[in-house]
Amino acid sequence: MTERILLLTGHYAYPRLVKLMTGLGPLPFTWRVHDIGVKVAALMTEAIILRRLPQPLDADRVILPGRCRADVVALSREVGVAFERGPDELGDLPGFFGRGGRKVDLSRHEIRIFSEIVDASALTVDAILARAEAMRRAGADVIDLGCLPDTPFPHLEDGVRALKAAGHAVSVDSANAEELERGAKAGANYLLSLTESSLDIARHYPVTPILIPQPHSDLGSLKRVAEAAAAEDISFILDPILDPIHFGFAQSVQRYIETRRMLPEAPMMMGTGNLTELTEADSSGVTALLLGLCSELSIRNVLVVQVSAHTRRTLAEHDAARRLMYAAHAEQALPKGFGAGLSQVHDMKPFLSTPAEIEERAKDVRDSNYRVEVAEDGIHLYNRDAHHVAREAMALYPFLAVAEDPAHAFYLGTELAKAEIALALGKRYIQDEPLDFGVAVERVEEDLTRLRAIGHTLRAKAER
Repeated sequence: MTERILLLTGHYAYPRLVKLMTGLGPLPFTWRVHDIGVKVAALMTEAIILRRLPQPLDADRVILPGRCRADVVALSREVGVAFERGPDELGDLPGFFGRGGRKVDLSRHEIRIFSEIVDASALTVDAILARAEAMRRAGADVIDLGCLPDTPFPHLEDGVRALKAAGHAVSVDSANAEELERGAKAGANYLLSLTESSLDIARHYPVTPILIPQPHSDLGSLKRVAEAAAAEDISFILDPILDPIHFGFAQSVQRYIETRRMLPEAPMMMGTGNLTELTEADSSGVTALLLGLCSELSIRNVLVVQVSAHTRRTLAEHDAARRLMYAAHAEQALPKGFGAGLSQVHDMKPFLSTPAEIEERAKDVRDSNYRVEVAEDGIHLYNRDAHHVAREAMALYPFLAVAEDPAHAFYLGTELAKAEIALALGKRYIQDEPLDFGVAVERVEEDLTRLRAIGHTLRAKAER
């Protein structure tokens, strides 16, 4: 039987939603739209939905607006029909239903992230644990303890044991064989990095070595040490070493390609820090490119460094990139249209409405509250009395009738400034919502089962 879908919405969005769904043409399901009886769909609650659902329901699935604060699991259980939260914006609904887009699953990946604490020797064990927990939340799978040259690390063993006790997988990263052996003896899971001359450490401890060439670019030595480890049944990971731009970058990429050709089944690692840290460019794009290379070459381990100010979110970017590349590879698709949060400065679809569509909505407004939208032609400010368009926020100041309401004036100022930034960058602007910079900023997960607290300006007005 054909699936029956019911879309719930509010009074303001009802005409647009009906028009949008009608414009999609034939669909593999039947649909109808129901105005739940509130002005704005975000004001729906579970109680309102349960009271005002059409009866008989006559639906196999109910789609709620993305900003609706309701517990879809509880609703599904109460009604006996699947409830699902759709996209925040109507303009994204075609993609939600598979028109001009795809339903995206970013829950899976196949790349293990090693996250290095480069100054571990200078930190207390408690500080190492705190740093490690933050890294785990950002996506790290293995905590890498970096050992600095000619710098004592007397608490290395304590650090390894404490991390293991806290449930972390641990690697020790050092050019000093003694420190590597101390880490292995303390229970480290991985050692970075061993060569032909230091492989003996891995023969005595249950540890996985990351093997590198010696000297630096000698793939012959990397192949020999890999074959020696395999002959002794030692699990290993190969790292041909990625070099910075203008210091051998192109040749180092070729080394990864050649290593994969020579040893098609061997586990491999790429340390991305020589590009993300040492290139003055937004690290999200650099990361996406490198993990795309990892995806093509089946490199399932990356070593991430997050030290410079401009790479403060690179760990989260690696986590997003590995999910993006997995999803794209699984669909045999370009890594485009998956929305993993790596398009941080410019949006793929910045403008949700055309100027004509905003003009049409503005004509239907019957109150004095200001609406702010952004289209290709500029910032739109409108209410029942007027509709103005400008490319700069300050150009709209003369049209704001809020001289007696400083809280409202402050609110509009912040919204218009945000709209100007969105217009300049080509970002999506939604009134009352923060600009979406993807994983470039840490976002607090909202409880979508609760209504938002009253805003600062309304709270201040109420207090006065």
